[in-house]
Amino acid sequence: MRREARTREAEADLPPQATDRPATAPEAAAPDEGDQGDRAAIARMRTAGLRRTLGITAVRVALVAVWLGTWELAARNWIDPFYYSMPSKIWERLVDWFTEGTSQGSIWEQISVTLQEAVAGFALGSAGGVVLGIVLGRSRFLSDVCAPFIKAVNAIPRIILASLFIIWFGLGMQSKIATAFVLVFFAVFFNAFQGAREVDRNLVNNARILGAGRTQVLWTIVVPSATSWILASLHSAFGFAIIGAIVGEYTGADKGLGLLINHAQGTFDAAGIYAGMIIITVLALLAEYLLTLLEGRLLRWRPAASGHDVQL
Repeated sequence: MRREARTREAEADLPPQATDRPATAPEAAAPDEGDQGDRAAIARMRTAGLRRTLGITAVRVALVAVWLGTWELAARNWIDPFYYSMPSKIWERLVDWFTEGTSQGSIWEQISVTLQEAVAGFALGSAGGVVLGIVLGRSRFLSDVCAPFIKAVNAIPRIILASLFIIWFGLGMQSKIATAFVLVFFAVFFNAFQGAREVDRNLVNNARILGAGRTQVLWTIVVPSATSWILASLHSAFGFAIIGAIVGEYTGADKGLGLLINHAQGTFDAAGIYAGMIIITVLALLAEYLLTLLEGRLLRWRPAASGHDVQL
């Protein structure tokens, strides 16, 4: 009897959750409810992101439509289309180029030549800019020696260099690649140089204390730290490569989009100039898209930035 009385007193002192056995069933179901809530929140975020993307796309399309419509209307009523052309004539010129060809041959051949020059200049200029930028960024003595020469060469107008390259290398692709190389090199070099200078000194010192050599520090700390700077410069560098190829072709060439634009200018064909500009713009946007994909793969290790990112 005494044992039963003590047991009843102990059960009376326990909280209700401890003695109420059936209440454990809702507790077991609680994690499932939490998972469902997380899934619903993720679905709402995806829906909101999709709506935002569609809204941005719609606004962009509307702006382009208003711009082209206003241009077409003005060319038909107020401004002279001989000088300013109009979207309908530009479209006709593009269709004519891609169906019947240009005065210099197939449009695909012109695009291929310009792309080859731009890609070659971009690859060589990027490699040279990255290597020299990192080397000089890690060596204060070499950077002090080379600084005035690099600044002097960078100050030379590119159109003059393009003219010299035409004399040195002729009207072939070599002169256009050289012009693209110069434009890309300096755009990448200064970012690589600054990225190598911005490496955390404490991180480098700790690595050296642990026994890392110069080569190990370079490949494991300096290069990864400068990657963000280098990739940021590559986005604009390919645009510079196309500009270099076009400037070289405009100065003197036998093929390429720059030659088409030069020929259109000589014949007062405003629609041809705009058509060439549109093709160049499309090529640059495609290159930008590919570089963005490459950047995403190379920077997977970097944590996501907080807040709303603004992409240009």
